[in-house]
Amino acid sequence: MLDQRFDPAEAETRIYEAWEAAGCFKPSGDTSAQAYSIVIPPPNVTGVLHMGHALNNTLQDVLVRFERMRGKNVLWQAGTDHAGIATQMVVERQLAEAGNESRREMGRDAFVDRVWAWKEESGGAIVGQLKRLGASCDWSREAFTMGDRNDADNNMMRAVTKVFVELYNKGLIYRDKRLVNWDPHFQTAISDLEVDQREVAGHYWHLRYPLADDVTYEHPVKDEDGNVTGTETRNYIVVATSRPETMLGDTGVAVHPDDERYAGLVGKFVELPIVGRRVPIIADEYANPEKGSGAVKITPAHDFNDFEVGKRAGHIPLNILNATAHIADGGDAEAAGIPAEYRGLDRFDARKKVVEAFEALELLQEIENLKIEQPFGDRSNVVIEPWMTDQWYVDAKTMAQPAIAAVKEGKTRFVPENWEKTYYNWMDNIQPWCVSRQLWWGHRIPAWFAEDGTIYVAHSEEEAQAQAGKGVKLKQDEDVLDTWFSSALWPFSTMGWPDKTAELDTFYPTATLITAFDIIFFWVARMMMMGIEFMGEVPFKDVYIHALVLDEKGQKMSKSKGNAMDPLELVDEYGADALRFTMGRMAGQGRNIRLSKQAVEGNRNFATKLWNAARFAEMNECGAPGEIDFARVTSPVNRWVLGELAACEAEATKAIEEYRFNDAAGALYKFIWNVLCDWYLELIKPLLMGMDDAAKQETRDVCGYVLDETLKLLHPFMPFVTEELWERRAAGRAESQGFLMHQSWPKYDIARDADADDEIEWVLDLITEIRSLRNDLGVPAGSKIPLSLVSAGPVIEDRAFRHEDILKRLARLEDIVLDEAVPAGAVSTVVGETVVALNIADQIDVDEARKRLDKEIAQLDKDITSTEKKLGNEAFVSKAPPEIVEENRERIVDWTDRREKLKAARKSLEGL
Repeated sequence: MLDQRFDPAEAETRIYEAWEAAGCFKPSGDTSAQAYSIVIPPPNVTGVLHMGHALNNTLQDVLVRFERMRGKNVLWQAGTDHAGIATQMVVERQLAEAGNESRREMGRDAFVDRVWAWKEESGGAIVGQLKRLGASCDWSREAFTMGDRNDADNNMMRAVTKVFVELYNKGLIYRDKRLVNWDPHFQTAISDLEVDQREVAGHYWHLRYPLADDVTYEHPVKDEDGNVTGTETRNYIVVATSRPETMLGDTGVAVHPDDERYAGLVGKFVELPIVGRRVPIIADEYANPEKGSGAVKITPAHDFNDFEVGKRAGHIPLNILNATAHIADGGDAEAAGIPAEYRGLDRFDARKKVVEAFEALELLQEIENLKIEQPFGDRSNVVIEPWMTDQWYVDAKTMAQPAIAAVKEGKTRFVPENWEKTYYNWMDNIQPWCVSRQLWWGHRIPAWFAEDGTIYVAHSEEEAQAQAGKGVKLKQDEDVLDTWFSSALWPFSTMGWPDKTAELDTFYPTATLITAFDIIFFWVARMMMMGIEFMGEVPFKDVYIHALVLDEKGQKMSKSKGNAMDPLELVDEYGADALRFTMGRMAGQGRNIRLSKQAVEGNRNFATKLWNAARFAEMNECGAPGEIDFARVTSPVNRWVLGELAACEAEATKAIEEYRFNDAAGALYKFIWNVLCDWYLELIKPLLMGMDDAAKQETRDVCGYVLDETLKLLHPFMPFVTEELWERRAAGRAESQGFLMHQSWPKYDIARDADADDEIEWVLDLITEIRSLRNDLGVPAGSKIPLSLVSAGPVIEDRAFRHEDILKRLARLEDIVLDEAVPAGAVSTVVGETVVALNIADQIDVDEARKRLDKEIAQLDKDITSTEKKLGNEAFVSKAPPEIVEENRERIVDWTDRREKLKAARKSLEGL
């Protein structure tokens, strides 16, 4: 006997462990079957499950469970990323908290051993969390971007080394001095994705730079309204900066070539205060005449835009900072002419000193207080500095060309298609990829330096020594590779490359990649480059870009805002199925998800609805008949539900194939909640309680069959409750027939029965219309009222009396009669081609009903007009999130439908 309710807390772990023990997640190994593979976007080994993970992995799991059931040989490749900077930070923090020696005091080898020990003891907690979500990855093949350090033949290490060496030998990896995002706390370069741009309270210091050689010019003077009222003679030019300390490294001042105010100054010089250096005034389109004074200071060594301006002007960058963001000393300070009292100062202390110096020289024009965008390290929480260092780079522009062509030629497609534009934009404007990091945790760069600076790139130290010759002293590069470098190889390194393996032959290229838009460039594009370069073909055929998970108000979730939702807490409270189905129902292409606990609770109720349907089937002896002969089903209600089941399967299948997860989940919800539970189970009660044994058995068989087929269709979205019902509805079935997850995906050869469909739809429409009319007119819920069928023909008469019990019970009718005209005191409506009349005059206050309907219609008129006006405002439509605009459009449709129904109800009261 089924329990009163499904208990996710008890069932989910038990079911998942049973799946794992039986090897359910491994590929079938059927070489005759079509292969289907997905690689998981490897979460950080330090990570914990957040809502983005929950969405991403739910959608992947829907696909792999769907394709398994379709008989494909499925591999969902699992694994985690070594997360260089994040993992090193965790271990360094542990060392500090325990009062142990620091990383540098320990030494590199001892520290790396400590990180491995942490990884083996505490890392990868997210794997267990993914299992709680129901992710059916092949965990037996779980990979790690650093490989297995106990494996002497570590293929992940060999793969990374091989790629680096071969790209270097082809001239596609090189060493260069360029600007990078520098984290002064960790003292390493970081990627753009690790830079958190934050709006903070800041300042613009407007500084006067004196013109050299006694040069002066006439500068326009404007009134408060911005009108030019005259000119004044100036012997200085004004620049504005949020980082005054960087003026120590200025190499010039740029003005726009079309800016008439400064046309006569181009080619002249300013004399920088404090350092006394003469720097030129240059013309460059980077300067914006409409912003500030129109003149900008150029510091090529400490600003990405300035670096490009300086390069165009032929300036030599002057570095003024060291690795800890203190003012440089030594050769760099000498080259920039930095006074001794500034050397060694923290950047912010230097800022104060520079401002004080300008103020003392009466060269500080003003301080503007405003909000500024400032870059912070997402791990260190310190301000990031653009800093010029020697780093290793990949020639991304060259490698991007085949990756661009692959998408244009349709070898890889983006879903939704609009993300192709983002991909092309990034790839067409791609910059050299900095792949070196000044960390100890990661893949150490396979490059060795001789004392004279010669670099030897090799697969091993022995090979490097052979290149250098005997007696040449070599030292390996201290840096490690960017985490994204090893993850760029993920689709093929996880399958055994650089070895030739059966997995590569079978599962590469993969079928689908599901990921977020923010790593299209950082990960998707780089996998494309590496896959084409080393495998000769694209790494995946489809790239599905999912949307963001926001809070119910459409705000980004964050701990600081207090609106973050923990997916594991939702799983604890409502079960994994409820969260998964919520994600699926909301995962519309290109539409952000606005998540609320109420939505998850609602889908927990959906699971309860299904469970109760199974309990109803059990109580009415609707077992698990297996297959049934559709041709022998005679009852219209049973033929109708089989047609509805087939339609649901067709719609869900097509939607999943096209990555319309919300449409697939919506079709399942509609069928299970509305068709199966709300209607079918109610409609068959007279048959189950009747005296016709043949009709009763047919109904039991069809009901049991439809319920089991429903479990199959719903399984990819809600695997736990469906698996539990599969076994509980027929004890021992999982052992004798296999788990539900290994059953075949339904495919029906059921022709719709038009007569049965017409009959049942007429019954449903009639009940729905009567309920709606009763509600709109304010008929008391408990009142039973007479129904007249006006001038009904024999077909309608036959339907009405065949379903009399159902109509009376569900529509709350006293009786059903045939009339030639609408009786006095009745209101009428049309269902199909049938005029039906409800005698309600004695049940309601007609005048009060008119007033109430008029009031509601007026309110709807107001709401529709207001919303139409909002949608007619181009500013609203262009600035509001697309989902908000669509939501308003849907409201108008719903309100308009409601208004028409109320108007019809109002009209029906005329004459009463």
